[in-house]
Amino acid sequence: MGPDRKPGPTVLADHAAPGALREPGPRTGGREGAGLTTDRGQEGTVVLDDLRAAIGRYVVLPSEEALSAVTLWVAASHIQPALQHAPRLAVVGPTKGCGKSRVLDVLHETVHQPMMTVNTSPAVVFRVIGKNPPTLLVDEADTIFGPKAGDKEDLRSLLNAGHQRNRPAWRISGPEHKPTAFPTFAMAALAGIGDLPDTIMDRAVVLRMQKRKPGERIAPFRSRYSVPELNALRDRLTAWLAPLRSTAGGLVPRMPVEDRAADTWEPLVIVADLAGGHWPSRARAACLAMTRNEVVQDEQTTLKTRLLRDIRRVFEQQGDIGALRSHDLLAALVQDAEAPWPEYGTKGLNAYHLANLLRDFGISPANHRFENGRQAKAYARNQFLDAWARYCPDPAPPAPAAHEAALARRAQGKPPISPSGTPPIGPPGGFAGPRRTR
Repeated sequence: MGPDRKPGPTVLADHAAPGALREPGPRTGGREGAGLTTDRGQEGTVVLDDLRAAIGRYVVLPSEEALSAVTLWVAASHIQPALQHAPRLAVVGPTKGCGKSRVLDVLHETVHQPMMTVNTSPAVVFRVIGKNPPTLLVDEADTIFGPKAGDKEDLRSLLNAGHQRNRPAWRISGPEHKPTAFPTFAMAALAGIGDLPDTIMDRAVVLRMQKRKPGERIAPFRSRYSVPELNALRDRLTAWLAPLRSTAGGLVPRMPVEDRAADTWEPLVIVADLAGGHWPSRARAACLAMTRNEVVQDEQTTLKTRLLRDIRRVFEQQGDIGALRSHDLLAALVQDAEAPWPEYGTKGLNAYHLANLLRDFGISPANHRFENGRQAKAYARNQFLDAWARYCPDPAPPAPAAHEAALARRAQGKPPISPSGTPPIGPPGGFAGPRRTR
């Protein structure tokens, strides 16, 4: 599988039950799931349990697996100098008010050496990452990757490169303008509205946050008592894991997934194996559940892109009219036997399905008055223009082939022009040879 291909949660055939003892080998650093020692293992189990309970008091996460994943991600930040990969934590939600910033508040008080970045200069981030890098906490990440990103492209490149060790960014620096390698390796949590770019999501443990339901309650986050409680947990994590960094660096745990998903989740599983008890099985269950969920999300994203393309085709067939009745649009979509819409759901794509699939693009039906004076629920074409441009742009017209351009010039009696812009040197009479006299 190539490095840019989306990893699926492939279960490894040799994945044994957590807690099994193994001889050290090329795929494992020794005992897995039993904890490093009895004392250290019990200490790790207790502190992870306490941290998980504390995080669950302040935020409502999408699942129990997500709560375990956040707990392990926080703990992994305390051994990141020993890691080969620095997993991202993507905290995303469809709207504001889903608890994304509150997650960052909790992380800020528990991770190793936090650095909150809302509108930080990339030059600052380049210079603070070193041998003992901070844990970057990036709020409003959608402003870095969205259409308003502007001059933040350097920060975006840093976040992409920093997932793997030994991927420095080279810049001209200093009064002598010498090429300088800046380290990029650092764990990072990024919170924003909507999905982040694939290059980030593919390297991240993804938390898909939602608004709390009426019955879901959390403890208020107050600095005077919340911060000391969380800081105490951070100090316990440091006391437990700092002496184990060299040990963690030599562990290669068996993973339930492969490729980039394994790179991303390995630090979390290492922490779980160091703790022992129920954490090795809990970590691997969270890994499988959450990577499978992302595969489903990818399929949904692909499906939504297909829907946008098919709707554009329907509008084109109708002469790009200003609006289409919901009923007419649905009828045109389900008539395509090669599309997934006739078999979507239990009885094919309906109005509810259509509105739900288009909601993330900010597209919804509205009452529209047509030429005959009647009103009906309809989709306006101008609602789709932005989504079409972003997710399924028209392919650029192909440039004329070089030999076609040369033939055209010859037809006009002009010699072909070389890439340098000067006529090529050739035999008398041109490349076809001297002309025959009649």
